[in-house]
Amino acid sequence: MKSTGTATADEPGSGLPSQHSRRSVLRTAAVAAAALGASSVSIPTASAAAPVCSAQQPGGPVVVTPDCDDPLYNQPVIDSEQDLTSPVPHHRISGHFEGTYAKFTFYLPPKARWDGRFFQLVYPLQTENATDDDIAFALDSGGYRVQTNGRTGFRVDAAAAKFSKQVAARYYGTRRRIHGYLYGGSGGSYQTFGAMENTTGIWDGAVPFIPGAPTSVPNNFFLRAFARLVLGPKAPRIADAMRPGGSGDPYPCLSDVERSVLLEVTKMGIPLRAWANYSYVLGLNDPQGLLGFEGTVRSLDPTYADDFWSKRGYLGTERSPLGALIRAARIDHAATVKKVSRDAQNQPTSLDLDDVPPNPANLSLDFTAYQHDGTTKIGTLTGTLDEGTRVFTLGSGNPPEVVNALAEGVELRMDNRWSLALVTYHRHQVPTRPGFYAWDQFCDAKGRPIPPQRGIQVGPQISANTSGGGTDTGKITGKMITVVNLLDTDAFPWQGDWYTTQVKQALGARYDDMYRVWFNDNADHIGAHLPGLVDYSGILQQALRDLSAWVERGVAPSPSTRYAVVSSQVRVPANALQRRGIQPVVDLSAGAGGTRIDVRAGRPVTFGALIQVPPRAGQVVSTEWDFTGDGTFTALPFGPPRPGVKVSTTHTYSTPGTYIATLRVTANRDGDPDTQFAKVQNLGQIRVVVH
Repeated sequence: MKSTGTATADEPGSGLPSQHSRRSVLRTAAVAAAALGASSVSIPTASAAAPVCSAQQPGGPVVVTPDCDDPLYNQPVIDSEQDLTSPVPHHRISGHFEGTYAKFTFYLPPKARWDGRFFQLVYPLQTENATDDDIAFALDSGGYRVQTNGRTGFRVDAAAAKFSKQVAARYYGTRRRIHGYLYGGSGGSYQTFGAMENTTGIWDGAVPFIPGAPTSVPNNFFLRAFARLVLGPKAPRIADAMRPGGSGDPYPCLSDVERSVLLEVTKMGIPLRAWANYSYVLGLNDPQGLLGFEGTVRSLDPTYADDFWSKRGYLGTERSPLGALIRAARIDHAATVKKVSRDAQNQPTSLDLDDVPPNPANLSLDFTAYQHDGTTKIGTLTGTLDEGTRVFTLGSGNPPEVVNALAEGVELRMDNRWSLALVTYHRHQVPTRPGFYAWDQFCDAKGRPIPPQRGIQVGPQISANTSGGGTDTGKITGKMITVVNLLDTDAFPWQGDWYTTQVKQALGARYDDMYRVWFNDNADHIGAHLPGLVDYSGILQQALRDLSAWVERGVAPSPSTRYAVVSSQVRVPANALQRRGIQPVVDLSAGAGGTRIDVRAGRPVTFGALIQVPPRAGQVVSTEWDFTGDGTFTALPFGPPRPGVKVSTTHTYSTPGTYIATLRVTANRDGDPDTQFAKVQNLGQIRVVVH
């Protein structure tokens, strides 16, 4: 789950101005009116008599309403406006909030195509420029699009939404009520929850997707680094067991220590089936080795590493096979500088070293320079180490006095005491708030934590900062459809169940009138969409359209997915009628059935599948086959769109080997095979072993 753990510009605690001298409201209105071609008509912002948006309790989140004045974002200024034809005809309005770094963009469709609504994506790391697909979807769905550049919290998004309504009312010449729909995933799910719990009258509904919980960051990532450290060498065998046609049981190939760690990380929520793509689970291609929040923890909990390596109850001192494995992974290595490379200004840029330690788990290293005697400390350095070339490249921001002291013969000491300690940080972060069942494995029969606990819980602080001070109460002020993906290894699926539970407790009898949760199979996280998985964007698009129909016309969306949580693993029924939600279900078989078939080269293989769409969720509109697993799909006709489809086809494998045959299915609510949007996908897979 991509998120952010630091304050950003314009927000309290960022070190930047939190309030700005108020310029004339009339000036801002005049700029906006001129940009819209109405030189004598102003667009009012909050009046001088409007109450200030404020927190309901000290230290709590700021509550935003249509009538209050947010002192951070009360001066919107339109910078430019254009009529554009790409990706579809629309009127683009760009602007900023005076005195801040916050920017916004509105994408308005022609009046004949606007149905009185807008859609707004939130994400703390985005720009103010929406993608072509998101613009086209909003306009195709009868709405205009709102987007701001990434900020933590929801206040700038609320301010942009409020101002967009004024701009749209003027642009379309209407006084009709404008409905707004918010959506955000990963770090954006925090913002969406925070917004829907702490605003009224800004948005009418929301679709949080791939949601995190207050415990997700940094624990989800550090936990996966723990799995990489212990299980990395066995990952291919675990993956083989969990891929289609595998045994489904990865434990027999593991040692006792490895088995205990796989069980631990599975109970914490890493989807066991996700190991089929073990490279992503273990962050093998992540340059930060899944420890991107190391600096945050080091600043908030500075004594943790010292305690880990010296006190009882931590693996750094524990006399156990796992403790021995952790200590064996410790790096404390001194290398001698053989050469100092310099730039044109004679400043050191890199160091050639005589030796570097192996770092198979890709844990981050701390670098400290010492004089030739190895005892006189020069200072710490930041940079990157290339094990292959044995070259340390200096990073930016190193102290000049340290850099200037670098010379041949200087000793560069490398150690991983901090990063190694962090891989089991989750054991010492048992939530004090009840309901986080993933941590039950670290508690005794009375619910008391067994490992020593830190004096600070980092996850809730990161979550509160990202969400704008939200506390995940579940007290939502508009309708909501939460979209959760069953193979998400950044935001674990059980965390969607956790927030759903908060909503149930908060809303009581109003729950079914306000909330849905859809669990979707064979789908992962933002930007991942790994081989063998589906693009879930069509599911989000349908959720947003269903949400607007629910709010505006009272059309209830498809029921929530039926599911069970067993040892933090979310399980759903195999049958579409029982599963519900909106995703089609694919039952693919070959030969005598099952998820594996063995066949001789040159012999045809007959594949058959039963495809079912949940009630009221639409019709199957396409089926595509990839017989070899190379990612190339070929569409095969099956007749007219319908809710239930049986298909069969034959393929001959001429070359021995192991193949993953995949049937990808697409459903659409209106049964439209040519639509660009709201294409809801799923797939079925079989292992074909050709002899």
